[in-house]
Amino acid sequence: MTPGPQTPSGRQLPDSVARHPVLALAPERAVPFIQLARLDRPIGWWLLLLPCWQSSALASAAEGRGPYWLHLALFFVGAIAMRGAGSTYNDLVDREIDAKVERTRLRPLASGRVTPRAAQAFIVAQCLVGLAVLLAFNGFAVALGFASIAIVLVYPFMKRVTSWPQATLGLAFSWGALMGWAAVFGSLSAPALLLYGGAIAWTIGYDTIYALQDIRDDSIIGVRSTARLFAARVKPAVGALYAGAVALAGAAVYTAHVHPVAWLGVSAYAAHLAWQIAAIDAGDPQRALTLFRSNRNAGLLLFAGLIAASLIAR
Repeated sequence: MTPGPQTPSGRQLPDSVARHPVLALAPERAVPFIQLARLDRPIGWWLLLLPCWQSSALASAAEGRGPYWLHLALFFVGAIAMRGAGSTYNDLVDREIDAKVERTRLRPLASGRVTPRAAQAFIVAQCLVGLAVLLAFNGFAVALGFASIAIVLVYPFMKRVTSWPQATLGLAFSWGALMGWAAVFGSLSAPALLLYGGAIAWTIGYDTIYALQDIRDDSIIGVRSTARLFAARVKPAVGALYAGAVALAGAAVYTAHVHPVAWLGVSAYAAHLAWQIAAIDAGDPQRALTLFRSNRNAGLLLFAGLIAASLIAR
């Protein structure tokens, strides 16, 4: 399929945040790389960052001390860099599929605005930033961070072989739920594992909502997803996933023995996810994108309760 015309400015893809300042201020030659790294779509790095922040806050609260502010800052930088690297790699692998999907056909690699060689160099540059961040943590956390690479590498291929590619994304995007705890304690224990499980269920749920945008094109070209798998049952299926996310997050808080204020965060998180379930409309792609993006707020609500518990512990 031949790419159609871009927006008049050439700086905004269909799922970009309208009038995002990073696109407005960037020189023209930088725009395709900003789009590859998804800097114009910040929800991606937010969703990668939030399990890291939640885990770090839970760990500091369990330890009975205030937040590890340096860790939170490092996770922020690392999430942006590694989200960019992962997105560039995903677009490199999927460039032929993306060219056949309405929402993605204007992406830099699919449209030919960036060459595969340039994309590969960009991946390396972003990974070096992520490596610099990772090496600031203890040895156990460093090893744990490297262990996630295998999941990231296989993720783009999963939509070709399973109707559950969102589960692989969950394993990768939720890894921070392990990293925040490991960076504090140099080990893993039940609260971190429970938080990780909850984040996986949350990721599968919100990425199913995201995939609702592409059901028509995906069915034509044979790309699999949980959105296609669940079909008319998508609302109860996402509801079950979100219920699991809340239950496991609550179990993490319970087993960590932190201040009860953390339960306010769990409750607010649950209420937000319940609102999303009620608002799902499988036939409305724009609503799907809006609900997907709203998960930044859902994750921040859970983080707020955990960071409050850490501040009180101090």
